[in-house]
Order: sequence, then C-alpha cells, then structure tokens
Amino acid sequence: MTHASGKYADFEGLREKAVALRREGLSRRQIRDRLYIDNNVLLNRLLEGEPAPEWTKRPNAKDDLRERARELRLQGMTYDQIQVELGCSKGSISLWVRDLPKPERKRSREEASAIARRGWEATLQRRDVERVRAKKAAEAGIGSLSPRELFLVGVSLYWAEGSKAKPHRPQERVTFINSDPDMISVYLAWLRLLDVPPEHLRFHVHIHETADVAAAEHYWADLTGAAPSAFGKTSLKRHSPKTNRKNTGEGYRGCLVVRVLKCADLYRRIEGSWCGIVGAALESEQQKRT
Repeated sequence: MTHASGKYADFEGLREKAVALRREGLSRRQIRDRLYIDNNVLLNRLLEGEPAPEWTKRPNAKDDLRERARELRLQGMTYDQIQVELGCSKGSISLWVRDLPKPERKRSREEASAIARRGWEATLQRRDVERVRAKKAAEAGIGSLSPRELFLVGVSLYWAEGSKAKPHRPQERVTFINSDPDMISVYLAWLRLLDVPPEHLRFHVHIHETADVAAAEHYWADLTGAAPSAFGKTSLKRHSPKTNRKNTGEGYRGCLVVRVLKCADLYRRIEGSWCGIVGAALESEQQKRT
C-alpha cells in the first residue's frame, strides 16, 4: 500500500485498517510494516484505545516473586524470613503483602529477647577474636627497637604525659605521671637508656582513699624494682561518698609519679629533642606535598 503526497490525509480510513489489524493480533511493528507507517506519533494515534494482544506483553519478573511472597506471608513468615527465602528487599516485600494479616507471634517477648541476646553475644565474641588478631599482628610488626627508636619514643611519651616548663612557671623539672604500668615500664627503660642513675629517681603513688592503698604501693614497688627509700608518702585523693568513681575494681592501682632529681640538663635535652621531632615531621610532610 502506498500513499501519495497526501500520504496520511485519510486518517479515519487508515485508523480503521490499523484497528482491524490490531484486533487480528498483530503487533505494532507488524501494523507499521503492513501499512507503511514510519511515524510513531501517528501510529499511536491510530491505535489509541486498542489494547495490545496478550502475546506481545512481556512477563514481569517480579510477578512470580510477589505471588510467592504473599504465599509465604500467609504461611506465617516474617519479612526477614521471606527475604532470606526469596532474596528480595524487605521494602518490596512490605509493599506486596501489606494488605495481608500479620502472622501470629510464635515466641514470647522474653524468648525473642533471649534469642537476640545470643545473637549479639556471638557478634561480640567474633569482634573479640578479630580485635585480638589485629592487636597480635600489629605487635608482631614492631619487632625490636633500636636505641634511637627508643629515644624518640621516650621523648614523645614524656612530652605527652610529663611536666613542662611554662612562661609563668619556668621550672625545668622532669616529672612523669601515669596509671598504665606499661607506660611506666617504657618510660623507665627510656631513662636507663639516658643513663639516669637509679638513685636520682623518686616515686610517689597517687590513689583514691577508698582503694586498697597498701596493695597499690606493693604493686608499684615490684614493678619499678626501686628501694622503699625511693618512695615518698602516698597522696590520697579525698572525695565525698556521693562521688561516682569509674576507676574501681581489682585492677585499679592509682597513678605513679616518677620524678628525676638534678634534672635541668635532662629537661633541656628533652625539650630540644621534641622540637627536633616536630621540625623533622613538618619537613617530611612538606616534602610530600612538593
């Protein structure tokens, strides 16, 4: 079939033929080819109101999932159970089954809470295993420390936790305080590296009055290996009975203060070394940027 210059002039006649072909079960492509129509807008107008034949309709992949989800919901499954079964999102499931009644609760709240706790405990145990593994790997990665490395560690450790001279208090004292026994051990190793004589060290325990003071004093004495004469009087932290302390329990031993006598020269060396670390770090960062 061909059309002259008034190719689509007889619209009603063309529509009649297009509708007849559609009702015979032809697809849009078949009708277009049969009537020699190359304009989709015109084809839409010709077929307006005429439904497509069933064989041309593409199946919706979610239709089967939807029906299956409704079946499972009617069987009493929760959203989580349906999601595991079908592998689709809970948002889709909610839309598909929202008109269906909720399944009856099969467990009491106490039973559900117990199950949730067991699941959470398993998660915590897994995290603990991962935490220990990561810490062990990091520990093994350190290896041994050279004297220079220990020196730099000690300077940084002191500048973080030790006393510093202030413009309003230009006292060059070397005093270190901490509650972590490992920090104290590293600090003492650093002082030995610097050839600080043991007789130049003085120790003081600072602890809450409600703690086991005697046990803490014995603990710090054993850790440091210092003579009893090197320990000064223990300082007790007073507080009211209403004070809500967090640092309690068998592991609480207060803080240990380590003071170095005749230390002005040592303090100047520490401060100068820290300035050197800062300058080197900034220089290294600048080189990376250029």
